[in-house]
Amino acid sequence: MAKQCEICGKQPRYGNSISHANNLTRRRWEPNLQRVRAVVAGTRKRVRVCTNCLRSGRVAKAL
Repeated sequence: MAKQCEICGKQPRYGNSISHANNLTRRRWEPNLQRVRAVVAGTRKRVRVCTNCLRSGRVAKAL
């Protein structure tokens, strides 16, 4: 399963870790995904959603 938000499509970003000696090593920043029960197309479904989508109200949580 991909580490990707099912609403906005946010996925890992890649870059460098930089030490005090200015050595570069590759690293990745993961999106903050949460598994929530949401209403999708009128039915309840478990989806992996980033916290930005949850906070902005793009996801209707199922009760």
